[in-house]
Amino acid sequence: MTTHAPQAAQSVTLPTSIEEAVAALTAMPAAVPVAGGTDLMAAVNAGLLRPAGLVGLGRISEIRGWQYLDGHALLGAGLTHARMGRPDFAALIPALAAAARAAGPPQIRNAGTLGGNIATAAPAGDSLPVLAALEAALVIAGPGGGEREIPVSHLLAGREMLHPGELITFVRVPLLHAPQVFLKATGRTGPGRATASVALVLDPARRGVRCAVGAVAPMPLRPLEAEQWVASLIDWDADRALSPDALHAFGEYVAAACVPDPAPPADGQEPPPVPPAIVHLRRTVAVLARRALGRALTS
Repeated sequence: MTTHAPQAAQSVTLPTSIEEAVAALTAMPAAVPVAGGTDLMAAVNAGLLRPAGLVGLGRISEIRGWQYLDGHALLGAGLTHARMGRPDFAALIPALAAAARAAGPPQIRNAGTLGGNIATAAPAGDSLPVLAALEAALVIAGPGGGEREIPVSHLLAGREMLHPGELITFVRVPLLHAPQVFLKATGRTGPGRATASVALVLDPARRGVRCAVGAVAPMPLRPLEAEQWVASLIDWDADRALSPDALHAFGEYVAAACVPDPAPPADGQEPPPVPPAIVHLRRTVAVLARRALGRALTS
């Protein structure tokens, strides 16, 4: 049997600035931007992607750090998971640091980037539910020096796709200075692909709870009714404690919203029993949500 190696990209461009990267993507719309390449090269090696060209982003220093701006952190899209997992970053955005530390083995964390995680938008992407719960926004550079912002949830939902020549450059994240937690379940011990993940953020200023569930659907899911319900039970002016029963009910509420029963038969017959895999996934999400809220309230 004859096998064929993946076709190499026809050209590789290595810009040193955002403007040069945008110009390269504009000149060759079929080119693909690449930073760590952890997802891209896996797709190329599997024969799923044959880019006409690559625009390497590794030499653009301005997207590899972060800065503070109007109560937000402006995170460069080139930040690696390893960098975000360090203590100084964890003090800034704890849930995103926890997600970065859980992103995989060291070789993945050292190479993989925040922008790549967003652009790939894999359901199991660890940073995605955190960004959804934080209600982060993407800063996108375009041709002619243009720049625009969109909620990260819009891109993940496919409602706002990138235009030709555009590039994710920064992620704007509100600095809440409040407890936030990221938890995930995998099919094995140690770092691995999430079977379910939960990001939970408290927002005392708005007396709100924000929760996002990852890996169970093509995009992170926000159980808005569960958020509003549990926020109404919290005494925001006191110790913010909740009873074990309330924590358990919140977990079940989140799980039911994010892992629903299969659609009933169209012919009106009695629906079949819920498959064991869905029962197990729902139980996993309930436990993660309950634990995440419990830890946030006691932080």
